[in-house]
Amino acid sequence: MGRLRPPRRELEGLVAYDAKDVHADVYLHANENPLDLPGEVLDKLAKRLRDVGFNRYPDPLANGLRDLIAEANGLERGNVLIGNGGDELIFDLLLAWGGPGRTLLDLPPTFSMYAIDARVTGTQLVEIARDPRDFSVDEAAVLERAAGGDIDIVVVSNPNNPTGNLVPETFLIDLLKSTDALVLVDEAYFEFSRHTMRPHMDRHPNLVILRTFSKAFSLAGMRVGYLLGSADVVTELTKVRQPYSVDRMSQTVARMVFKERAVFEAGIRDIMRRRDVLLHGLSSLPGVTAFTSEANFVLFRVEHASAVWRDLLHGHGVLVRDFSRTPGLEDCLRVTVGTDEEIARFLAGMDEILASRAAAEHFGASARAKRHED
Repeated sequence: MGRLRPPRRELEGLVAYDAKDVHADVYLHANENPLDLPGEVLDKLAKRLRDVGFNRYPDPLANGLRDLIAEANGLERGNVLIGNGGDELIFDLLLAWGGPGRTLLDLPPTFSMYAIDARVTGTQLVEIARDPRDFSVDEAAVLERAAGGDIDIVVVSNPNNPTGNLVPETFLIDLLKSTDALVLVDEAYFEFSRHTMRPHMDRHPNLVILRTFSKAFSLAGMRVGYLLGSADVVTELTKVRQPYSVDRMSQTVARMVFKERAVFEAGIRDIMRRRDVLLHGLSSLPGVTAFTSEANFVLFRVEHASAVWRDLLHGHGVLVRDFSRTPGLEDCLRVTVGTDEEIARFLAGMDEILASRAAAEHFGASARAKRHED
């Protein structure tokens, strides 16, 4: 009987990221743009399909897209790196600056892939938890720990996923000054927050900014992200990235979308408007605490959140994200900003679920009181 050599010890006990392919009528769980590409962009893409050249390998570094992004950000091509979604670029950063004997400073609750990639690459993980009341960062503790000299990477999601809040720009500047560690500011939701650290890149060579086409630009299905950083950082990352990781079709679509990004502005503003509608609607429900968001989602806390998640899905066909078992996010769910109709269906479902629960609790209390009288 043959035997199988076990995998690396770092994988023991590691739970894989599970996006959970669950069927629903309304998908409000993955922070996607609820609308597909604008019709005018789709029409232009249709005309380009014959010119893609599917039989040829893609440009290894997507230089055409790099040039467009560099010009828009006042940078050079060497300051931009394209990846197969932001996920690949995060992993590349851990490959280049992490690994055995290296340390990542993480600020949970936040995007789980930072910690997963640290484990996979054998990088030591140091965590400074956010305040569970408002998910703010303990700035003094982070600055003190980063200044210790043994931190190699600091990751700050800004706005933070899944909580939606921003950290002060002054804190990020102080962080960059306090350490020579690579500081990754994940700006995946930049188009909704309008806050960026780009103006500080020239003065801080340890600053790296991550962005994506998956959220504001309706390209979650294409997997294209990009990184802004010093030419030295980008050069090192090209040593560990997979060749041809961004296919020809994705490069073609991303170039067109980036050229036409002004077309998306009205839709982005509409998502920000509907975010306020969603936040107001949740805040008006009894027993719900909704947290202010600068992204395209809203995190909220409600008792028995897992049961609410189940009732939303099975009773109303609405899928949201359940974080209730995540440390620091107990009883929390996250809902993506959908269309007006999707938001209305979600809020109506929440109202019905909470009203039904209140009625059941009232009936139970009345029954207990009657038994006590008897």
